Amino acid sequence: MTSIRGADLVARSLERLGVTRIFTLSGNHIMPIFDALLATTIEIVHVRHEAACVHMADAWGRLTGQVGVALVTGGQGLSNGAAALFTALAAESPVLLLSGHAGLRELGRGAFQELAQADIARPMCKASWTAASTATLGDDLARAMRLAREGRPGPVHVALPVDLLEHEVPAQSISLPDAIEPSAVAPAPSLIDRVSRIVSNHARPLILLGPALCGAEGAAMARALEQRSGVPVIGMESPRGVNDPGLGCFSEILAEADLLVLVGKPLDFTLRFGDEPAVSPACAFVAIDPEPELIARVSRSKGSRLLASGIADPKPVLAALTASLAAEAGGRAGWCGRVRAALAYEPPEWAAVRGSAGRVHPVQLAQAVGDFLKRHPGGTLVCDGGEIGQWPQALIRGERRLVNGVSGTIGAAIPFAIAAQILSPDAPVVAILGDGTFGFHMAEFDTAVRHALPIIVVIGNDARWNAEYQIQLRSYGVERAKHCELLPSRYEQVAVALGGHGAWVTSAEELPAALEAARASGKPACINVMIDGVPAPAIHRAEAG
Repeated sequence: MTSIRGADLVARSLERLGVTRIFTLSGNHIMPIFDALLATTIEIVHVRHEAACVHMADAWGRLTGQVGVALVTGGQGLSNGAAALFTALAAESPVLLLSGHAGLRELGRGAFQELAQADIARPMCKASWTAASTATLGDDLARAMRLAREGRPGPVHVALPVDLLEHEVPAQSISLPDAIEPSAVAPAPSLIDRVSRIVSNHARPLILLGPALCGAEGAAMARALEQRSGVPVIGMESPRGVNDPGLGCFSEILAEADLLVLVGKPLDFTLRFGDEPAVSPACAFVAIDPEPELIARVSRSKGSRLLASGIADPKPVLAALTASLAAEAGGRAGWCGRVRAALAYEPPEWAAVRGSAGRVHPVQLAQAVGDFLKRHPGGTLVCDGGEIGQWPQALIRGERRLVNGVSGTIGAAIPFAIAAQILSPDAPVVAILGDGTFGFHMAEFDTAVRHALPIIVVIGNDARWNAEYQIQLRSYGVERAKHCELLPSRYEQVAVALGGHGAWVTSAEELPAALEAARASGKPACINVMIDGVPAPAIHRAEAG
């Protein structure tokens, strides 16, 4: 070979960088890459909407810690896909979005689908740029994949002009990039010593972690730190923040804390900005983060109450704190026990709740799915939707879990489930979502059928946009609760029409058999459950008694 196309350089570089699959939707500007990928071992997962492939890459990044790669065409393809970047950014998920782009030689001349793509994606990414030459395409990809995992993980976008993909350069002038592990910034020993002394001087400390540490590896490190130190370590990844029902009575113990150690956890709306009454006005803070601006935010807000701060990556910080705080474990057993009891609290009335005639209460739905996952261990739970998604987060524990995340944006459940099923083909993947959420990506059932991915999608169907309806009730009254209605549609028939399995459920007694039948079908399945349109669970201190 005397020359190499830019598209082949992209495909071979991705393979060399460790990419095993790409989530994509075809389009004019990226067809050279589709052609080039035929000469690699990279699997193509071809979807039905560009946002779906970015959501799949997001889920892949969260579950594996590796960079999830999405490939979309230029123009509207990029703007469609970019809609999903905000979810990945807020979840601190390592994603590489590659977009086709009008040719560089045609820019400013009215090129086909000419659009300022890098500018559109930039606010939702760690970095976004347009490749400038064929010869440096491999370097662009290596840099992007490093940035996606470095420091606070997140999405990176690179636009690939089609003329660079079609252009050929001398093969001997090109060297494919090597995968480079992102360097982790370790905390200074003096910082860890100081933080350890500060923690020792407080009776009710909490160590709070951001979304990047809520995956399997981060959760294991958090457990090790808590067991060794006796300091409660809590990961936060929900847009409900202090009212996250998956954290029980978190608001109760947060208000009691006298020290918050923020490790890769932004001081933001999820903590009510650290203001009272959510946080005591006497509570002190420690902030360790890879981003100086997030440390500066705490300093501006809390002033002298910020007792220590430093720039470092979260995982090395957890490891260093585990070693440094180990000797302190004995004196904090009471506080740690109280915190764990509060986080595990469930209102006793949930045990007896029942749905109305022809309807299932969300508690019953979550309990049935929880029991199903216990019968089929090793599964993955996906939770999405404004109100319905909060119930399984509160009631189903111990499973590998994906939630929509801090962005609060709904719609990702079916793409998330598809990516999770690819990763674990023999284990069950159950997505619980609302009927509003189902409308975003119902066509991805076609993707699941084509790729033989037997996801189980459980719809909580209350025939409304219930989160917004609940806002109307709280803020404006029942007489002004208008325009959030949906039809009680037979969504399971969509799945059947696309080649999947479907079931319609109107009572809790039907759910266990419906779940088992979905699993036994071996097909992508949709279980359409008619539910009572109740608010998401709000677990307050008064309930904890």
